[in-house]
Amino acid sequence: MVSITKTHTLLLLSKQAGDYTPLLEAANLPNLEIVVGLTPCPTDCDIAFGEPNLIRELLPRLPGLRWVQSTWAGVEPLLDPALRRDYTLTNARGVFGGLMSEYVLTYLLLHERKVLQRLEAQKEQRWEASLTGTLRGKTIGLLGVGSIGAELARTAKFFGMTVRGYTRESETSKHVDRYYHGETILGFARGLDYLVSVLPNTSATRQIVDAEVLAQLPPHALFINVGRGSAVNESALIHALETGAISGAALDVFEQEPLPAGHPFWATKNLIITSHTSAPSFPAEIAKVFIENYQRYIARAPLEHVVEFERGY
Repeated sequence: MVSITKTHTLLLLSKQAGDYTPLLEAANLPNLEIVVGLTPCPTDCDIAFGEPNLIRELLPRLPGLRWVQSTWAGVEPLLDPALRRDYTLTNARGVFGGLMSEYVLTYLLLHERKVLQRLEAQKEQRWEASLTGTLRGKTIGLLGVGSIGAELARTAKFFGMTVRGYTRESETSKHVDRYYHGETILGFARGLDYLVSVLPNTSATRQIVDAEVLAQLPPHALFINVGRGSAVNESALIHALETGAISGAALDVFEQEPLPAGHPFWATKNLIITSHTSAPSFPAEIAKVFIENYQRYIARAPLEHVVEFERGY
């Protein structure tokens, strides 16, 4: 009897396909045919790898699809209940924690070390020697303690901070000093020096950072959002910043992206906008996630970073 080895067809859909293709080819993945781009569309492909917004458009034309590997951590474009869900969806997890930590620490240190104030004083040729702050001994609250939140917690402990974590139910990070769940969110937020959201976009997280939560923060507090813009009640945040109820915010994500001209955020006092740049997808790192999962796929082993459609992550 002749043994026939199944060939898998991969549809690569990414604006960075030129970077991904040599990385995948160099891996010499067995029994894998790689097709790049939209035309011609390989209707027999069983794997798609790329950006969820591009993959979404082709779902109806891929009847043989069995597995989608996202290059993003967030997969919202594929979570619409009207879309098919007869395939396994995996996201890029475990690669963004370091980048997110760099981003968050940048703005924590900018805030404590009064970088902007001192630059402004320099422009005015004014000696500005007010006492600097420190991260040590401060309390940071993490809305969401998945792989990214866990890395943020680890980094915060390195700087001598106390860490609170608010999660749906898990308590897996050893670097979180105290966990909160469900209706304890006001207690979680009360008195925080820093509130950082790394939450995904789900029905349970939408506008979770509202006027009540913001009211628990002291006037010196800083809010940072690197999760999803939907987690924030925008009008409540604007009010808190304009009235001095909190001292500042750094937002990387927004309900509507790109943030349109004329949006109130552009003119809001003490708000820094960073245009969804906190954690770019570097092909060399994301390709490793696909390569490791492909080895599992052909071995019929459970894939890593599987997204539950109903949960949204």
